[in-house]
Amino acid sequence: MQTAPNIFTYRQYWAKRFGVAPVLPMSRAEMDELGWDSCDVILVTGDAYVDHPSFGMALIGRLLETQGFRVGIISQPDWRDKSAFMALGKPNLFFGITAGNMDSMVNRYTSDRRIRSNDAYTPDGEGGMRPDRSVIVYAQRAREAYKGVPVIIGGIEASLRRIAHFDYWSEKVRRSILPDSKADLLVYGNAERAIVEIAHRLAKGDRIDNIHDVRGTAYMTGSIPDSWSVIDSTDVDQPGRIEQAIDPYQHEPPCDKKSVDSPGIVVQLKPGRLHLDRGKTVLRLPAYDQVIEDKALYAHASRVFHLETNPGNARALVQQHGKRLVWLNPPPIPLTTNELDRVFELSYTRKPHPSYQDARIPAWEMIRHSISIMRGCFGGCTFCSITEHEGRIIQSRSEDSIIREIEAVRDHVPGFTGHISDLGGPTANMYRLQCKSEKIESACRRLSCVFPGICSNLNTDHKPLINLYRRARKLPGIKKVFIASGLRYDLAVGSPEYVRELVTHHVGGYLKIAPEHTEQGPLNKMMKPGIGTYDRFKKLFDKFSAEAGKEQYLIPYFISAHPGTTDEDMLNLALWLKRNNFKPDQVQAFLPTPMALATAMYHSGKNPLKKVTHESETVETVKKARQRKLHKAFLRYHDPENWPLLREALKKMGRADLVGNGKKQLIPAWQPAGTGDPRKAAGTRKTSTTRRINRQSKSRRKRSV
Repeated sequence: MQTAPNIFTYRQYWAKRFGVAPVLPMSRAEMDELGWDSCDVILVTGDAYVDHPSFGMALIGRLLETQGFRVGIISQPDWRDKSAFMALGKPNLFFGITAGNMDSMVNRYTSDRRIRSNDAYTPDGEGGMRPDRSVIVYAQRAREAYKGVPVIIGGIEASLRRIAHFDYWSEKVRRSILPDSKADLLVYGNAERAIVEIAHRLAKGDRIDNIHDVRGTAYMTGSIPDSWSVIDSTDVDQPGRIEQAIDPYQHEPPCDKKSVDSPGIVVQLKPGRLHLDRGKTVLRLPAYDQVIEDKALYAHASRVFHLETNPGNARALVQQHGKRLVWLNPPPIPLTTNELDRVFELSYTRKPHPSYQDARIPAWEMIRHSISIMRGCFGGCTFCSITEHEGRIIQSRSEDSIIREIEAVRDHVPGFTGHISDLGGPTANMYRLQCKSEKIESACRRLSCVFPGICSNLNTDHKPLINLYRRARKLPGIKKVFIASGLRYDLAVGSPEYVRELVTHHVGGYLKIAPEHTEQGPLNKMMKPGIGTYDRFKKLFDKFSAEAGKEQYLIPYFISAHPGTTDEDMLNLALWLKRNNFKPDQVQAFLPTPMALATAMYHSGKNPLKKVTHESETVETVKKARQRKLHKAFLRYHDPENWPLLREALKKMGRADLVGNGKKQLIPAWQPAGTGDPRKAAGTRKTSTTRRINRQSKSRRKRSV
């Protein structure tokens, strides 16, 4: 893996003389108290300002502050009026625009495209405090407020829209967010390295339109420099020599030393151009006009894009948008442990801004007693956006840094009662897990280190995590440390000692895990392990719970309507749920987020996990509202509101034998009075009948889960 300068070794900007602000200012009055006549950087966010490292605006703001810059926050501005963007005056260097910790469309709409009534990132959970596609709107208002001030967009909304992408809410392929927002730069992924370098270069007098060489950024350009070699993506996506790892998306053996020099992808080029400088080579993706017309090309572009996500070997990408090009530089180099420690130990108050007074901010209340111990995920689940945003290289904090943060929570965060609510990250148990070989890691093009099986080159030693758990719970004043992050149970089963530690000391009666499905078809499209792995984990969980003398239960999560899922798959899942006496109250329907591989399947009907052609494998997709409701109804087979829809479907499927009052039948033939309105089918509304049925089955469910 390449190295990069330590982000804390830059010479501090002259404004460091003002010192550290108690909180980053959100008003001119606060600026006056600090003695500021202006802000160097103004961050605009769709979230309430919480001065906590789990909130992006606070992390970036405090990081820039430690570089010597004066940073102001404009939180949830009225996007209808440019004056809201002038509240702190004109920034000396740039506006930084983000939708917040969540994509604004995911935040505002359900998977059925219904507007949500609340917003966890807003004071008192009030909904409607941010616009659709917040980054675009905020960037445009910032431009109107102060023309000529550089506008830099970032955060997950910008990251997931950096190239042409399918937009579920409008049911069309939208162009990159760059031309729509008219931003000068887009910073994607974890932005620390990029934003620090950009800020210092602007402070030295560099023009924003000359800063085009920073990793982890994207921008619009008129042409490709003559010094660069251009390769068409259709030349890249060809099978290499016949070796163990021909295709990183097939069910291939683990990476090996042979695959380092030939990682499964070779470039078919003209003679004399076989040895190109990767640092001066750009891959040309199909143009925006092409991917909106040809779904196979869209899937192909998605496949090639995901092949270029490893910071160790990724090349620049370019995509034509009209007369201009969207240029994507390679991903940023991951932070070192020392850098990550310092980022998480900046001068956060760990509280909401005082201006909110006693207002509740649900997202902060959920995480205020939790600790992030790592970043990234090498799981590669196709429906998940972590790869596109945080990457698949695990970045771990040191044990000492984590312990110091636990002590800070204990000593300074309001309402602490001795319970750490979570010690994790994108996953609970990838702490300090990485490839055994830096050379292999830098050359690898697999999107998952654990699918279809765990790579033999992956270090899966859970001992550092076990030691962290033991040290954390021994701290004075710490009564309990819970693990609430998503557990990668296929890794956990390889470490019974870890499962014992987890079950004995860190489960509060229930442990949520996500097998997502039981059937191999959808699981393969998700790149998730088979249900047999869940069964093996459950045996360990039950065994160690019994040994600890505890009555504890697994709560599995499942997804409905995921690409690759048939009606029969959902029926089999429902039967599995009934056999195991699971009656989910809340269920998750697949939501196609921009740029995810599963979204490419949903839109194109093609499988980008394999080479894509017009004749290549097609993927079953669930798009019609009634079929999506049906798949959701199978997960909530126990809700009387869903029974009419399920009876009709079972008859059409030739499975009327599953309708009746027997134990082996899925749903009864009778219907409680006042239930079964087809307009409410598949919902989570609980009727009195549903509540009574749930109460009656509660003891049976506890005995059998």
